Amino acid sequence: MCGIIGYAGHRPAVPLIIEGLRRLEYRGYDSAGVAFVQNRELITVRAEGKLSALDEKLASCPNTVATTGMGHTRWATHGIPVERNAHPHKANDGGLAIVHNGIIENYAELKADLAAKGYVFHSETDTEVLANLISEGRKHNATMLDAFAWALRQAHGAYAVALTTPEEPEVLYAARLSAPLILGVGTGENFVASDIPAFLPYTRDVVFLEDGELVRIDANAWKVMRIADLSPVEKAVNHIQWDMQAAQKGGYKHFMLKEIFEQPKVITDCLAGRVDWNRMEVTLPELAALPVPRRLHIVACGTSYHAGMWGKHLLESWARVPVNVEIASEFRYRDIILDPADMVLVISQSGETADTLAALRIAREHGVKVAGLCNVVGSSIAREADAVIYTQAGPEISVASTKAMCSQMVLLTLMALHWGRNTGALSETVRANVLQTLKKLPGQLETVLPAMRDEAQALARTYSKAKSFFYLGRGHCFPLALEGALKLKEISYIHAEGYASGEMKHGPIALIDPDFPTFALALNDELFPKVKSNIEEVQARRGKIIALTNPGVELKVDHPWSIPDAWGPMAAFLVLPALQLFSYEAADYLGKDVDQPRNLAKSVTVE
Repeated sequence: MCGIIGYAGHRPAVPLIIEGLRRLEYRGYDSAGVAFVQNRELITVRAEGKLSALDEKLASCPNTVATTGMGHTRWATHGIPVERNAHPHKANDGGLAIVHNGIIENYAELKADLAAKGYVFHSETDTEVLANLISEGRKHNATMLDAFAWALRQAHGAYAVALTTPEEPEVLYAARLSAPLILGVGTGENFVASDIPAFLPYTRDVVFLEDGELVRIDANAWKVMRIADLSPVEKAVNHIQWDMQAAQKGGYKHFMLKEIFEQPKVITDCLAGRVDWNRMEVTLPELAALPVPRRLHIVACGTSYHAGMWGKHLLESWARVPVNVEIASEFRYRDIILDPADMVLVISQSGETADTLAALRIAREHGVKVAGLCNVVGSSIAREADAVIYTQAGPEISVASTKAMCSQMVLLTLMALHWGRNTGALSETVRANVLQTLKKLPGQLETVLPAMRDEAQALARTYSKAKSFFYLGRGHCFPLALEGALKLKEISYIHAEGYASGEMKHGPIALIDPDFPTFALALNDELFPKVKSNIEEVQARRGKIIALTNPGVELKVDHPWSIPDAWGPMAAFLVLPALQLFSYEAADYLGKDVDQPRNLAKSVTVE
């Protein structure tokens, strides 16, 4: 989740880099730093904590001359979050500095070899090892470019890395392998960054770098090469449609809240051009070249995995396609069995999720067709899948994904309708009910979201002292229970567990007491009697209950929360924002930094 921005151009580099790092703060970080060359001297300035601490240090450091430089925000993986482990890292001889996202898996062996040659290490990071490896390579190679590529060929793992050197003070080098890195192409200036918002005020023209590629930039030119042999690579320049206004908070306190309230528009945008409302038919030309799979394997991580679990219910019921849903980090390390008639669907908001991307490549190696469901045009998954369906959700800045799941659920619904029509398994009644519900959903959500937020605020205050939460759901609500628990612990740091309601009696019920509240998804559907029985089991142990239900449902619980009804599994589009808002309001009431929702001291997120 670390952030990188590099700049070569005509503007003062350091203020621009700090500005870019602020637009990457949503990725989370525990330290920050910049590097630039001034009067042939390589200068690095680093600080533990927020960017304000880095600003204070830079105030006493003259940096107005440099027009090339790079910056980094770090999440600790190798070494605790203190200044000595912050990026950029210099080589021992001061001849270069690098910033790095990812993990060098063989860093310990490389470090031992370099130490035997007399290199001294001042941090616990794998990044400092890579910096000195490049420095060692410089002794045996004609140019810094050659040394950079030489070192990267020895580094195993994942990386996005940028390099600056006094040898070429107006030049930056950068490379990627299984970690996001994008080139921004401007007029008289060029950029590299982890994500587009870092340079969006200056250009919307981007080049998507592939794994195993290296780029050299200066103010007037850029060149992409293969790390393997430094042969040139022809690249297309893509124009991004959304602008900074779409990436700003728009009057909301946090990006997460803004993005929850954007879900009505997300549904509208996802449906645009994909539903013929006159004929009430779904059109997904992206899937036209792919046959209906004999079996579908949905592979994803986190929130996207929960969306896939929810979509399984629709795909099996409406299209009669058997579906396995797997966590990408498990799929990639299993001895997987895939049939040629199977299909793998990978789901990722960014299109760059490392485990999901690895799963895609494994599926391709097995000769299986792969479809991608993602939000970012030109991302790795979009480029490598046999077919890609874009969710069209716009930029999602908050680390806690909200509207991305909504958009993924819309597209999974359309896929189930599309394949259901092709297989002949879908009844006209179901198709009509689904499409009529989808058509009404944006307006319905727009109307009820403010009242949902009011209810969420009241409940958050009531339960602010809870140390743990239990989320229960059945059928298509089970994945939503998992998602509700994920959001609560991710944003508020309150421990939460999501469970299939029927599994509660197989152990977890022992935990129920008056201080362990339960959030039950008790919608007015065919499974309601079962959920009601589970609620009574909780009450028998004096557990407090919030029940998310529909008008007209009679439930004697501590806090009934009634939301509008919707047809069948389409009710999920009303359940989801309620769960998100409860998590958001709980975190906000507790004073958490909602847009950076991970504990700095305990983070183990990949750099």
